[in-house]
Amino acid sequence: MTETIGYARVSTRDQDPAAQEAELRAAGATKIFTDHGESSRTAARPAWRACLDYLRDGDTLLVRRLDRIAGTEKLAIETINDLGERGINIKSLTEPEIDTTTAMGRALFGIVAVFAQLRVDTIRENTRRGLAHARAQGRVGGRPTVMTPARVRQAQQMRAAGESLEAIAAVLGVGRSSVARALAKAEDD
Repeated sequence: MTETIGYARVSTRDQDPAAQEAELRAAGATKIFTDHGESSRTAARPAWRACLDYLRDGDTLLVRRLDRIAGTEKLAIETINDLGERGINIKSLTEPEIDTTTAMGRALFGIVAVFAQLRVDTIRENTRRGLAHARAQGRVGGRPTVMTPARVRQAQQMRAAGESLEAIAAVLGVGRSSVARALAKAEDD
């Protein structure tokens, strides 16, 4: 008996895959595999591997979007070929209906995979451009340092007195690497 198997994926642990899972259930998925905080650029995702192991000849793999299963054109093509050889159909809820058991369906899937890769590359390029612009304006992204100017001064005094990085970190209540980076930066400045 063939089944419709769903696969959901979110890129970060902060995201909630519940909406994807609900859409897949509503579209007929009898079982859903979900990866949390996993990149689509790697095939070694735990739930994805389990999903591939579970799928059988004649089953349909149901995804919300094709970029859920493959984040690169190469990975998409490898996935399509692998599933096709195993007799597994692929259906996307948001992209045109594609029947990957036919030559035309595989061709259309390949085109959609190219556009999915374009979308990922465009997002990456826009992010890099935005970060470069912010840096040019003097803004630096990322997590703020725990090493305030007062802590850096205290760390410098303790280091001058011969204290180890570990001892300084313990007194300041921060990590050893934070102390080491702050002292190195202060020395460079």
